[in-house]
Amino acid sequence: MGNNKKKYNFYQRIVRAFRLNFIKLFRSPGGAKKVSLGFALGFGLEMIVISTASLIYVLFYPIVRLCRGSLPAAIIGNVIGKLTFLPVLLLPVAHRLGRFIYPVQIEGGRMPHHAFKALLSGNFQVISDILYGGLHVLIGMSVIGAVLGFVSYFVIYKLYEKRREHRLLKRQQRKKAINLEISRV
Repeated sequence: MGNNKKKYNFYQRIVRAFRLNFIKLFRSPGGAKKVSLGFALGFGLEMIVISTASLIYVLFYPIVRLCRGSLPAAIIGNVIGKLTFLPVLLLPVAHRLGRFIYPVQIEGGRMPHHAFKALLSGNFQVISDILYGGLHVLIGMSVIGAVLGFVSYFVIYKLYEKRREHRLLKRQQRKKAINLEISRV
């Protein structure tokens, strides 16, 4: 016998992953505010993952707990941030925004081609170049992450409330249908 699983193309898999994560999000424990806050934190922190070389994950749990957000919702927000490819797409915009906010000129301009060899030979100017170039991206992505997190809080709050009302309405309709069946008997 063969494996009869349906094959999905790349776009279908992305859409299915979005749907699955949103279903998980709306079933997360906690109220609308806690879930929305968790999602917003996870989504916003995803924007600075690349510029911090994934070190933000060390602070991910404490940040979510200190802000009293939902950890499952924060993880889902982080996954959805990854699925959108926004952190990669917004890197050039973040670099320009970071340069606008913190206009520091780096001596030497671009990174040398053999930066690792220069570092091994004792030229630590490479670290400074990386730090300042990355600093502009970090500042820009932090601002973008804060804005996207702020916006996503309200979007998820509205969607969560709408989904909750829909579930309550369905529950009431089922109760009426059961009561109607019982009264007929």
